[in-house]
Amino acid sequence: MRDLSSRALLERLIGFATVSRDSNLQLIEFIRAYLEDLGVRSEIFYNPARTKANLFATIGPLDRGGIVLSGHTDVVPVDGQDWTVEPFHLTGRDERLYGRGTADMKGFIASVLAAVPAFLERPLNVPVHLAFSYDEEVGCLGVRPMLAELEKREHKPRVCLIGEPTELKPVLGHKGKLAMRCQVKGAACHSAYAPYGVNAIEYAAKLIGRLGEIGTRLAQPELHDKRFDPPFSTVQTGVIKGGRALNIVPAECEFDFEVRALPGFDVGEVSEALQTYAQADLLPAMRAVQADTDIRLQALSAYPGLATSPDSEAARLLALLSGSSEFGTVAFGTEGGLFDAAGIPTVVCGPGSMDQGHKPDEFITLDQLAGCDAMLARLADYLREPS
Repeated sequence: MRDLSSRALLERLIGFATVSRDSNLQLIEFIRAYLEDLGVRSEIFYNPARTKANLFATIGPLDRGGIVLSGHTDVVPVDGQDWTVEPFHLTGRDERLYGRGTADMKGFIASVLAAVPAFLERPLNVPVHLAFSYDEEVGCLGVRPMLAELEKREHKPRVCLIGEPTELKPVLGHKGKLAMRCQVKGAACHSAYAPYGVNAIEYAAKLIGRLGEIGTRLAQPELHDKRFDPPFSTVQTGVIKGGRALNIVPAECEFDFEVRALPGFDVGEVSEALQTYAQADLLPAMRAVQADTDIRLQALSAYPGLATSPDSEAARLLALLSGSSEFGTVAFGTEGGLFDAAGIPTVVCGPGSMDQGHKPDEFITLDQLAGCDAMLARLADYLREPS
């Protein structure tokens, strides 16, 4: 498996159907074996069920902090999407490579693996760390135990580069996210006697309406940060279910909502405001009809935003690698906020476009893949010991 090209490696990686609901162990084992064949040892961090794993590997000296190249191995499902190619088989057509994960973000991982021989070619003065995680697509879950281990180590990495698709444009920031579920327990009765029941759907609607009001307040101009698009924190309800029949007052309703928060905004303010509204305004009226009615909020996932200083070492390195100091932000989230919170300054730059991510016929262009190969070659040159 030595000296495989990024395209050849991408073909192998796409062949592993690492949808978040499934295991990624076959892909991790492939990467571990590939690195071992090149003489690079890997550490494996399993989930509690040992059905998924993170991989961490270091190339170069172990007595100093280095540069982390980070990517997630999971992809979103293809269910219900109208693909014209086999999603888990790489298909080349018109200077594009199609397949689930080509852009988000196995293209970057393939380039990183293809660059390993270059990192090994001459001794590195500063080490390169490879960090490949699971379950990013469902709330950046997998990277957390790996980061907890890195925080214990004497020589913490100096910089992390997250290879999410930015068309190789340098990115220093993104929003954070809080995803929550609200469960409303009402009281059922025949719809002919609706006032004697507690309509869970109607109370859920009141809560969703309050979320809309909170979102409107967050969009006020004085709260804007023009580095982001949209330039304010947002709130939206994405899933709702409840009720059994039209002639039954519904006793259950639940909905999921999310906050996409500017860096520095405490997402807890939204859930606290909703909980206060439920306790003060809704539950007294509900319990006046039925004492055991309730409204419960449950956190589903969360990760922090990212706002790396343009004057930082991380930003200067990114400018060198990308060839540009025109730093931007992205609307989507990454594991970058978690690395940054662990004391590892983080930037984002990778091949492909998120416009293609999560869609049928996802693709990356050959130019983008080649551009990432060139960026990592520059990193190898930068980190090498003087000859």
